[in-house]
Amino acid sequence: MSFIPEGYFRDPEVFPEKEGDTGSIYIEAADKVSLKRIRDITFVNARDILGIIYVSKSGNTKLKWRESRGELGKLSGEASTNSLVNLFTARVLSKEYTDQLLARAELGEEEGGTVPQEFETSTVESGDQELEGTLNVEGDV
Repeated sequence: MSFIPEGYFRDPEVFPEKEGDTGSIYIEAADKVSLKRIRDITFVNARDILGIIYVSKSGNTKLKWRESRGELGKLSGEASTNSLVNLFTARVLSKEYTDQLLARAELGEEEGGTVPQEFETSTVESGDQELEGTLNVEGDV
């Protein structure tokens, strides 16, 4: 079940935005118009997305995506374990990337060290889109 209104659900130019102390989502776009506000979520119609900034409710995840070319971009920031699971479930992170992440986490545990804080990825596929990225990971993986 999705929180997005039925009329916006299949529109690829409609995005949620949220401001506040308990998590936020901000869309940076060349052309953006507010459509409808429901509680603390504002739905916007955005074209030519330049970036997306996300901070989780807990503050443990802080991600920024910046466009580099067309629908390609760079993802950077810190992600909690729960956020990584959600990104994998939503098919933003590929199975191959997730397997690499788990292997590096296990290697860090075997060596008595911590999980590496930064991962360079090649291209991560998400449906029709591809994302290039750097992802910093905090916490247990």
